[in-house]
Amino acid sequence: MDAGIVLAIAMLVTWGIATFKYEAPGYVHLLLTLGVALLVHRIVDRGAPGPAAPGEGRKGG
Repeated sequence: MDAGIVLAIAMLVTWGIATFKYEAPGYVHLLLTLGVALLVHRIVDRGAPGPAAPGEGRKGG
């Protein structure tokens, strides 16, 4: 598992605990926004193909 995904899940769990167990101030909800954004970014980034190796450029004229 990617460290970014683990961090995103930790942020979402922290947000959930702070929101539902305590009276969380407004800035705690940034954890929700940043956690979801980081999770989506890391999942999309894992699925993207890597850069092409040198010399494997597109051929043709």
